[in-house]
Amino acid sequence: MDRIIIPILTLGGLGILFALILSFASKKFHVKVDRRIEAVRAELPGANCGACGFPGCDGLAAAIINDGAAITACPVGGESLVHRLAELLGRVADETSKEVACVMCQGDCNLAEEKFHYIGINDCRANQNIQGGSKKCSYGCLGCGTCKDVCNFGAIEMVNRLPVIDKDKCTACRQCVEICPRNIIKMVDYEQPVMVKCVSFDKGKDVRGSCKVGCIGCRICAKQCPDGFVIENNLAHFNWSKDLDMEEVYNAVDKCPTKAIYPGLERQEKKKEEKRKEKLAKNA
Repeated sequence: MDRIIIPILTLGGLGILFALILSFASKKFHVKVDRRIEAVRAELPGANCGACGFPGCDGLAAAIINDGAAITACPVGGESLVHRLAELLGRVADETSKEVACVMCQGDCNLAEEKFHYIGINDCRANQNIQGGSKKCSYGCLGCGTCKDVCNFGAIEMVNRLPVIDKDKCTACRQCVEICPRNIIKMVDYEQPVMVKCVSFDKGKDVRGSCKVGCIGCRICAKQCPDGFVIENNLAHFNWSKDLDMEEVYNAVDKCPTKAIYPGLERQEKKKEEKRKEKLAKNA
């Protein structure tokens, strides 16, 4: 009988002893947590994407309370988060301009040339490491969908081996921007309707030899809308402003010979469809 009772008493005594030690340690080494940090952390989206520049949402919450970090630092939460934090902390809710990621390339598998057929890991970084990438254009999208894989919000879809970003789903976490080996994904204003979707600095002749929709630096857009477009290093750049004359801007979009300026291709197809309908109406 003693063989049973003694081990039970021993284990019970050890359990009580360890419980007392843990209780003492929890009080002795207790670290006080600012309840404001917990409250801010509860409001943050929990994406832990690091786009704010801090080590996850815990780091941002601590920085907002302890270091006075801006309550606009989280791009994922958007304006609603800014207003909630402003009310919680008694700060001023500054106006924020929402940004979204945009792929500055239109060279899908139908419009851009390949210099070789890539067979390997379906990752743009791996593709880039083989002879500088499979695309003939050394600047264009490699189309392996690494940006889609890293997006935690389902904002990216692959169409003809080209990523298309849904700006209404994009949270501006910048994960796709950071992972792209060719740096062709840029952050733009949510309301910006026009983009030069090309990042090639090659001369026009070389661009035409590798892509049907690349910018050839012809300067037509800058002549049509000098306030909106400038040419630098053979590449057009669009300086977006809400004060621009959008009639001039879209005139430049329509005049672009390669339709490198978005939404040039869409506008071209729309006009073709309108002409087709007019022709059918006349023949009816």
